[in-house]
Amino acid sequence: MEKIEKDVAKDYWENQAKTHKGSHLASWSDNFMIELEIDAIGEHISSGDHVLDVGCANGYSAFQQLERHKDVGSITGVDFAENMIKQANSLKKAQWVGDIVKFEVGDINSLQFSDDTFDVAYATRVVTLMATWEEQQIAINECIRVVKPGGKVIFSEPFLEPFTLLNALRQLKDMPPLIEHDSNRFFKKAVLEEFLTQKGLTFEINEFSSIYYLGSRFLRELVTDPAAYPGFNPINRIFYDIEKDFSGGGFGIQQAYIITK
Repeated sequence: MEKIEKDVAKDYWENQAKTHKGSHLASWSDNFMIELEIDAIGEHISSGDHVLDVGCANGYSAFQQLERHKDVGSITGVDFAENMIKQANSLKKAQWVGDIVKFEVGDINSLQFSDDTFDVAYATRVVTLMATWEEQQIAINECIRVVKPGGKVIFSEPFLEPFTLLNALRQLKDMPPLIEHDSNRFFKKAVLEEFLTQKGLTFEINEFSSIYYLGSRFLRELVTDPAAYPGFNPINRIFYDIEKDFSGGGFGIQQAYIITK
């Protein structure tokens, strides 16, 4: 990522931390997607695990994982935005005692931890913020490096194929296209899978958001007026509730790749 792009991105996330403090809004406005994401990652955290949250933002997800896994060994969060880490440590001081959870400034492209340190590492919507596939590969390799043999690395990231599929549906109904923001470089499934396979890594895919995306990015605009809900559209909760029991169809822009080292 060129320095000017990195500086702009850093300023944006520093301001997000100042503005939204401990809220999920600091990282994303879609709280239902965040909850689905937390659940999908949490399936792979076991008792006693030492866990790394890469790109932890204000610690919102890390604290949620700690609530769900009180017997975890530890959770360490890293983020390149100092204000995010300050906010996370402030929340930690108010809620948690000891070192079961800690937060540090860090860079996904050069993590400060030794090889084979953690049982689980996960990154949520972080790797695809890298400007090029070459930088994304560095970030992927760093996350793999710091996990113990037999451990798991989970990438919950946006993918181009379901994004294209949803936009094709929207075009059929004369809806404006979804936009891939300038700060994102969505993964291509075939490219990521070839990269992991060439490294000799096994992986599974959890398409944990397909029904929710189909509903919240397409169906809801068939039955409600988006202009009537400039912020949160309450119909999203219906698709969130369905998603917890059913998924599939290839519409989930956000997917989790679970890699075993």
